Parts: sequence; structure tokens; C-alpha cells
Amino acid sequence: MKATYQKYILNFKKPSGTSRGILTQKETWIIIIEDNDKKGIGECGILRTLSVDDRPDYEDKLKWVCDNVHLGVNQLWEQLMEFPSIQFGIEMAFQSLQSENPFVLFPSAFTTGVQTIPINGLVWMGEELFMKQQIEEKIEQGFTCIKLKIGAIDFEKELSLLRFIRQHFNENTIEIRVDANGAFDSNEALDKLNQLSDYKLHSIEQPIAKNNTDRMAELCKNTPFPIALDEELIGVFTKKEKVTLLQKISPQFVILKPSLVGGFRGTKEWIDIAEQLQIKWWITSALESNIGLNAIAQWTFLQNNPMPQGLGTGGLYTNNFDCPLEVQKGTLLYNNQLAWNTAFIDF
Repeated sequence: MKATYQKYILNFKKPSGTSRGILTQKETWIIIIEDNDKKGIGECGILRTLSVDDRPDYEDKLKWVCDNVHLGVNQLWEQLMEFPSIQFGIEMAFQSLQSENPFVLFPSAFTTGVQTIPINGLVWMGEELFMKQQIEEKIEQGFTCIKLKIGAIDFEKELSLLRFIRQHFNENTIEIRVDANGAFDSNEALDKLNQLSDYKLHSIEQPIAKNNTDRMAELCKNTPFPIALDEELIGVFTKKEKVTLLQKISPQFVILKPSLVGGFRGTKEWIDIAEQLQIKWWITSALESNIGLNAIAQWTFLQNNPMPQGLGTGGLYTNNFDCPLEVQKGTLLYNNQLAWNTAFIDF
């Protein structure tokens, strides 16, 4: 058995704004395991400044994984605790290796094209006109749930965008989620939540920066509409730490990105703890290529969560890998008439 990796740069079709800045490129690493005549493929992708494993020794750790692939998936996963995106890539590559088709990791009614996954439409930050245009496009495309990135432009302009949506669509027609990416000042957050609540929102992700757990717990207790933790979960490794965090903050939702929280195994641990505490959850991508998104979507389908998931990110790049994933009428479909094209990489 041998393993190799290669770096791949994904280019955004349009600069995409969050409160952490403008994204034009996304780095990812493709890991390939070979055993006899079989190959398995996985993806290790980080989000700069956000991933806990965004560190100088990242590629050194990938080399170590390739040199020690004989240890197997379980032992490698345990030794990669501080590198959740590599945990994900390794789990995925071994699952791919063991599968009849390296891209069908979790066969189901989704991979046969019989059922679809409901997803939210993502609206990036930008000038008011650009955001309005995106909103109109998502609604025309059949989305009934949209997610808006907020916190980067003037708050009054963001409120006017929400007002624009609600003037045309009520909460029974369009579900709105907003994501502040920790942008609100902790002293102003409750006031902003009260203003946002006028627009009948489903939830807000990470209103204030992570590691301010006392204030976040207070917000979750007094908020007029649900709060979802996202960045707060990053870098929380042990089961005991996870239980302590969720018990203390008691959020209404948690959002799980396998690349950021330790792959499928790490995500499942968060789900089990959340459900024991009556906290709801959904799964999103972390802007992986279609290789990683494909694995996340297949695994997510098996978790039987009826809520719209955050898996509609495959069309963001100019140089993504063609694959059977298709967005249709606000759902993610696995279209087996479409073939994989991995010509950009050596697979």
C-alpha cells in the first residue's frame, strides 16, 4: 500500500465575501491511496485563518501520513487529532479504496438518483445590488431556504436586504438563515439580534467571535430567534470538551463541517452529543472541491436529517472537477448520466 498527495488551487468564479475577507482562491490537497490495482481518493482542505490545522507544518503532516499509511485509518485518525481536515481526507480515501466505485463511498437512494438532499442557496456578501441580484437568482432557481453572509457591509443595508426579501416572500415561502461569522461586537449583539428578528429569520450562525463562551451562552438564553454555533466548534477535540461546551452555551443549533471537526467520525460524535442535549444540527461543506463535497453529501444523506443542508457550493469554482452532483430546484441531485473528470490531477 502506498499513498501520495498533490496540492490543487481552486479558483472562485467571482470574488466571494465574508466578514473575514474576500475569497478568490481556495487551497486543497488531494490524497491518493493505492493498494494492488485499486485506488482511493480523499481531499484535505483548509480554510485559511479559520481551520485549526492552518499551520506551517501542514504539508509535513501530509508527508508523514503518506509514509505511515500502513497504520490504517483508525490509528491514523487517532494520531491526527490536531489535523481535522487530514482526518477527513484519510477517512475518505480509505472508504474510497474499499468501494467498488472510488466515487461512490456510501451507496444509497441518493447515489442511485432516486432521492435528493434539500439544500440552502448561498448568498455572498458584497454591494447591495450584487446581493439583491444573488437573492433573486436563488429564488428563481427554486430555493426555499437561503443563507446570507452578513457582517461586512453596513448593518442598515443588510436590514434593508432582509426587508426587500420579506416584502416579496413571507417566512412560509422562503426560509432565511444568516451567518455573521463572528462579526458582531459582543456588547451590540443582542440589540442587533432584536432588530434582525423583525424579519422572521430561521437562525443566525455565530453572531460573535468564538471563545467568548460566557457571552455566547447569555445570547443563546436571551435571543429572540435561534442561534447556531459554527466556528465555536473548531479546535474542540475530545468528547469531554464537546459535552462541556454544548452544556455551557446551550445553543439552538450546531453546524458541522467535516473538514473542520474531524471528518465523519468527529462529526458523528458532535451529532450524538447534540441530540442527547436536544440541540438540532445540520451539515455544510467547507468549500471543498467536488471530490470532498461528493463524500460529504453521500454521508449526510445517510444521517436522515430533513433540514436543508449547506451543500450547494460545487458551482463556485472555474476549475472544479466535473461530477454527477447537480443542483436542481433547491436540492442536490446525484445524476449518474454525468461522468467524473479528474484530468486536472493524477488519478
